[in-house]
Amino acid sequence: MKTAYSISQLRAEREKLANPVGFVPTMGFLHEGHLSLVQAAQKECASVVISIFVNPSQFGPEEDFEAYPRDIPRDCALLAGEGVDLVWLPDRDEMYPDHFQTWIEVVDVSQPLEGALRPGHFRGVTTIVAKLFNAVMAQRAYFGQKDAQQVVVIKQMVRDLNFPTEVVVCPTMRESDGLAMSSRNSYLSVEERKAATVLYRSLSAAQEAYASGDREAKRLREIMRDVVQSEPMAQLEYVSCADPLDLRELTGPVSSALLSMAVKIGSTRLIDNIVIG
Repeated sequence: MKTAYSISQLRAEREKLANPVGFVPTMGFLHEGHLSLVQAAQKECASVVISIFVNPSQFGPEEDFEAYPRDIPRDCALLAGEGVDLVWLPDRDEMYPDHFQTWIEVVDVSQPLEGALRPGHFRGVTTIVAKLFNAVMAQRAYFGQKDAQQVVVIKQMVRDLNFPTEVVVCPTMRESDGLAMSSRNSYLSVEERKAATVLYRSLSAAQEAYASGDREAKRLREIMRDVVQSEPMAQLEYVSCADPLDLRELTGPVSSALLSMAVKIGSTRLIDNIVIG
């Protein structure tokens, strides 16, 4: 496995790789969810590139940028074990040099849900992803469904700016009790970890109601809200029953929907979602 730090090093190594190239952008502290993206890329591509960069511009001033878990040696060992061809480890100065002043913003689909609670978050996401895409020039890029709104926003950016990169969305990887895998799960205490299963339980309850014919959007939101609020350690930020493509909140009976939520367990903020229909 080759390692690159600068953009010039990355591009030199990228030239040597067989096409098509699959790319998995990450913020590190890798888990089985990340590795499932690597494995999906390996099945479809001749070469696989991974980036690890904790992107400061997608964190708000009160968020966990400094505390975000990092373990580059462990991550690189995992990626070498998976047979990754190239790992790119840029630093902050490489991605945001002095006098950096260009930002990319996707307007409509970045406004609700996470966008409403985390101003500027998606501007940071789309800007860094655009920079990563431009540097790697992969034919395919792999993202997890767990970050459902991020996927919608990035797909919109790719369409609007004519990136020659196909965005491939892979299923959310879960622990045996349903908790969506996330680097932030490492923040949870033993008791908080048990409480965190309420996210998937609430989504599953709404999914079961839908399968039983209870398909009013308002009712599905009520079901999710009631289950979350039954957990004393959970602080609900939002529940949503939205159109999977444009993220507008649905009313009346739904044929398909993205069910999603954000919940704080202690001081740890978790998100999860499922698509129904």
